[in-house]
Amino acid sequence: MNTIPGRRTRVLAATTATAGLALVAVTVSGCTSSGDGGSGSKTAAGGVELVKGGQLTTCTHLPYPPFQSEIDGKVQGFDVSLVDLVAKDLGVKQTVLDTPFENFKTGAFLNSGQCDLAAAGMTITEERKKNVDFSDPYFDATQAVLVDSKSGITSLADAKAKNAKIGAQAQTTGEEYVQKQGFDPVSFESSDAVLNGLRAGQVKAVVIDYPVVQGWLKNKANADAFKVVDNLNTGEQYGFTVKKGNSKLLAAVNKVITDAKADGTYKKLYEKWIGPYDASAASPSAS
Repeated sequence: MNTIPGRRTRVLAATTATAGLALVAVTVSGCTSSGDGGSGSKTAAGGVELVKGGQLTTCTHLPYPPFQSEIDGKVQGFDVSLVDLVAKDLGVKQTVLDTPFENFKTGAFLNSGQCDLAAAGMTITEERKKNVDFSDPYFDATQAVLVDSKSGITSLADAKAKNAKIGAQAQTTGEEYVQKQGFDPVSFESSDAVLNGLRAGQVKAVVIDYPVVQGWLKNKANADAFKVVDNLNTGEQYGFTVKKGNSKLLAAVNKVITDAKADGTYKKLYEKWIGPYDASAASPSAS
């Protein structure tokens, strides 16, 4: 994803997902730890220090469905729902800031105290670990090759053989992957722009995270027009990030990931937002 010149950070309301129920606005407020100084305190349950009292401030980059996207002024998605669980454990509510993706790689918004954590479907890499602390992996990701159904392209290798123009989301591991395969991809700022580029014929194929493609293909018009011809197992795992050294918040996030997988909450959220759940890999079933 590209940093948008002059782009302003937007504050958006987050929602919380409850299995089997419609999304409702977060209403949890205040802190639960003893001696925390009330709802305005920056110290939450477990002694976790927050950048703003009474709220867990999350940086993301929109849109990136099914992990996070804005609907009617509220951010919803798989990542949002998991971080809502963290906020609940801390006795606060979640607030989401829409920020340029480049900041997630550098940790800029964490280091400047604008956000407590970042959740943006971000792959854990050694390079990124130099700037931020990652949570335990919460998602195993694959890359999909999506093409126009009438293109005649059958795989990424076939796209290369046919010298087909490839699109990818800028500053992502998908873009890096196709570059390593010898492509000079067209870079798009957001996942929606990637799909629109394919739809408009700017590119013949796109490479992007498979769960994102799953979300697109839930729409019948998209399913009729496009198809997945390759699923690339790149060994990627997503993690949430916190400022380096923020061990208490990191521990709180890791506890939620572990507990949610153990009590079935993770599976329910996964199936709600992403699709069929493979317990052995916690990744979507390929189609």
